[in-house]
Amino acid sequence: MKILLLSTWFPYPPDNGSRIRAYNLLKHVAARHAVHLVSFTRGHEADGRGEIRAMCASVETVPWIEFVPTRWRALLGYFSVAPRSVVDTYSRTMDRHVKCRLLENSFGIVVALQSPAARYVPPRLTVPALLDEVEIGVLRDAAVRETRWLAYIRAQLRYAKLKRYLGNLLGRFRVCTVVSQPEAQWLREAVPHYDSVYVVPNGVDTDHYRPSDNAPQPDTLIYSGALTYSANYDAVAYFLGDIMPRIQAEVPEVQFRVTGSTRGVALERLPRRPGVVFTGYVEDIRPVVAGSWALVVPLRVGGGTRLKILEAMALGTPVISTAKGAEGLNVRQEENILIADDPDDFAAQTVRLLRDPALRRRLAENGRRLVEQKYSWAEIGRQFCHLVEQVADTGRRHIC
Repeated sequence: MKILLLSTWFPYPPDNGSRIRAYNLLKHVAARHAVHLVSFTRGHEADGRGEIRAMCASVETVPWIEFVPTRWRALLGYFSVAPRSVVDTYSRTMDRHVKCRLLENSFGIVVALQSPAARYVPPRLTVPALLDEVEIGVLRDAAVRETRWLAYIRAQLRYAKLKRYLGNLLGRFRVCTVVSQPEAQWLREAVPHYDSVYVVPNGVDTDHYRPSDNAPQPDTLIYSGALTYSANYDAVAYFLGDIMPRIQAEVPEVQFRVTGSTRGVALERLPRRPGVVFTGYVEDIRPVVAGSWALVVPLRVGGGTRLKILEAMALGTPVISTAKGAEGLNVRQEENILIADDPDDFAAQTVRLLRDPALRRRLAENGRRLVEQKYSWAEIGRQFCHLVEQVADTGRRHIC
């Protein structure tokens, strides 16, 4: 079957959550079908076109337009029923590429990875379409949790725009997917007239991410995630300001590494603590995570599922997380993860883990077992491919 796949992120290198998902879903679908990829690119992503061309029947790329809040299109977005970012990042080039592809070829299905790519699927398409990874949790959280009255009004308006936009957009798609059951519930509440929502979770390559033979370094904690993403910045600020001092009172020699891009981030605004290192972007995160005693995930906002948790578990590194951080994952307290939501409890659980090698070993073994059984990309990719084939087959029968 010929598939037109539109991607918000170029699938290579698979070095952040969106690219990792795009890469693995593409790899499994392309193993069974002829995939014609049209993808946005950002900077160094274009360097990986050779790798992706080996998988696909054809590859076209279009430069991504970054959202600039002060640009005139973004300012006009205040008066639009669509979110400002949607108005500002519209690409005529992408629109033209997609329309030309649809005119030139007869596809069995169109698959869009994330809603920024989905907007270029025509409203009255004659073939079935599937939208992967709708995310609504971040703006929903902001609308629900904001307490400052002016910020609350703005968050409510942003969320109302998003709900209206998704209500219109989803009408173009036979099926959409989300990464967790909470996201599915939030989407059904936001767009009640649309019920073709399926959960396709995030996963991890359990062959690529394996426990290390080297012993982890005692008294070392890590947080993996680019601080350019507001939820990650908030998590690190919370940890440094409210949790780290409590840990250092018990374990003064503790070290905390933060990996991921800090480009354009105001690090000077974060609370200053001894023993903290910002590594910046790390090309291969595996030895850094595997060499740490534990991964901390003090997330307070956001949606989806946390690839950082799955990767750490696959590497045999235990995880201490807030409930929000572990949201959507089929984890169990004390069996394969430690969950704590207030600073005192989070610090206490971290100190407990730092001092107890047997607890670390048990959590590491059970975490690895969990990802092997439920979060392997091999199984998730197979399920996604089956869903794509089902939607395409339903479309063919409907047309006939």
